[in-house]
Amino acid sequence: MRVRGLSIPPRAIAVTSIVVIVTFVAALVMFGVDPRGWFGRSGAQRHDPFAGAELYGAPDSLAHKAADAATGPDAEIVRRVAEVPTAIWLTPEESGLDAVEHRAATIAEGAAEENAVAVVVLYGITDRDCAGGHSGGGLEPGDYRTWVERAARGLGHEPRHVAAVVEPDALAMVDECPDPETRFDLLDDARSALDSAGVTTYLDAGHSDWVAVETMADRLRRIGIDEARGFSVNVAAYNGEADEIDYAERLADLLDDGVHYVMDTGRNGAGASGEWCNPPGRALGQRPGAGEGRLDARLWIKPPGESDGTCRGGPPAGTWWNERAAELARQAGW
Repeated sequence: MRVRGLSIPPRAIAVTSIVVIVTFVAALVMFGVDPRGWFGRSGAQRHDPFAGAELYGAPDSLAHKAADAATGPDAEIVRRVAEVPTAIWLTPEESGLDAVEHRAATIAEGAAEENAVAVVVLYGITDRDCAGGHSGGGLEPGDYRTWVERAARGLGHEPRHVAAVVEPDALAMVDECPDPETRFDLLDDARSALDSAGVTTYLDAGHSDWVAVETMADRLRRIGIDEARGFSVNVAAYNGEADEIDYAERLADLLDDGVHYVMDTGRNGAGASGEWCNPPGRALGQRPGAGEGRLDARLWIKPPGESDGTCRGGPPAGTWWNERAAELARQAGW
């Protein structure tokens, strides 16, 4: 490097650079910022989307449509449940390759117009429910990558008004899938596409009754958890808050210090009963809102009135069920 004819030795440049970095790190520490989290994540993933933010509820959600049409003794309580903002799920069955970008952009722009944050769930991975449950389907690997890229591009219209949860259950059940390596690759690609679009991202980590924390930590590392905001727990499950926080904190302890998490509290007000498909006696949990410490937010990720499947007289998985919403609300004392 030369400045007006003066030569600055490379050694001097290196020393100066080190001094600048050390000074910067010291300044971060002085202001209470963990420098390990600062350097380990992109700008999008260092951002807590829920701090001081309102949550966005899609006006065209299944809950709103069902509540508007509800009659009889359940009508009022179903309307109250429908008013609580829930996550919006993007699936290839509802928003295919030609529609997902527009759908994602509409969500992001709608949230921005209300100065709110939309929680969006990507749920279309290859062999989606490879454990043989009620939520089968998904796209072939090539189509899935294209689908995710288009979804990310749409969400990227207003990325600071969006938080993404990536593929509930996909990591927890990976050993039950016919091609685990492809699943890991697809999840890593999805995380990368969302990060490139500036979208804050949480990778799903199952729940406290499923995979050991050490195993889940290894799986999360394989798909780039150090380049995501963090992970999600208890999505569509019923486990009580104390158990899920314990699981999430132990998992976070094994990961990079900058990791955070979100928790689904939509149906965990009475804890779990050991049954997963429309179990009776369950209740709505805490309303969505910003969390504390490494818990970024409590969220209703699985809309609580949606069926788990055709067990106990329920409609197909993902279908809104007024009777179920009303039962959960009453059990919670609404």
